Amino acid sequence: MKTLKQDGRIARKFSELKARGEKALITFITAGDPDLAGTKKIISTLEGSGADIIELGIPFSDPMADGPTIQASSERAVKNGVRLRDVLALVKEVREASEIPIVLFGYYNPIFQYGLEKFAKDARKAGADGVLVVDLPAEEADELKAELDKNGISLIFLLTPTSTEERIKLTAGKASGFIYFVSVTGVTGARRNVSAKVSGYVKKVRRHIDIPIGVGFGISTPGQVKEVCGYSDAVIVGSAIVNIIGKNGGSGSLLKEVGGFVAGLKKGTLP
Repeated sequence: MKTLKQDGRIARKFSELKARGEKALITFITAGDPDLAGTKKIISTLEGSGADIIELGIPFSDPMADGPTIQASSERAVKNGVRLRDVLALVKEVREASEIPIVLFGYYNPIFQYGLEKFAKDARKAGADGVLVVDLPAEEADELKAELDKNGISLIFLLTPTSTEERIKLTAGKASGFIYFVSVTGVTGARRNVSAKVSGYVKKVRRHIDIPIGVGFGISTPGQVKEVCGYSDAVIVGSAIVNIIGKNGGSGSLLKEVGGFVAGLKKGTLP
């Protein structure tokens, strides 16, 4: 089957930002938290407040790589009955009004159960641009990558401070869209400081990889965003936003709180 070119929304967004001297702000939220209708409104608010790419979490009952904040958001969404098919339907709805790049972020089991070929086709039809599977390393990703390639969807991989030169090279040959570089070892969650060693790790990765590199895990303030943008192409913020959703999910101030926070973060990505 013909492989579609992967030169869509993600690549265009990074190109546009580079031309303006900006770095990308990538924001993570969990689909279905506080509910699907709320998620749609939050995505619109994120885009309007300066987010450049959305990572949309697929709820999962055992989110082992995530810290307490994102685990709790996934639990709330699972209790709401949100499944992978609902996330794809949500992306399709968002596409009626927005061209913001959307990356589906989740674990392998729901995708495998859905069916790799069907998932890739349905993700393309919905308007998804990328897929990041937390527990699928590059060594085991060929089957999913083949299906995503056929549908022009980027497969995005994680690299960490403990990634070996061999792992980095292997990932370089399979990744598209961007690389998600994890700034710390361990689970997700906001932290007070970004390790001073991260810039060196990113330089090491950049020797082998020519697509954009985004840095995430633990970033929660405009100052941290500005610091990370000094050596990366993008900064990824998740737990800090999900925490706001968790605290304000039932209130009328949710969108205002999320929007104000993200607008502040976006300032850190500007030249």
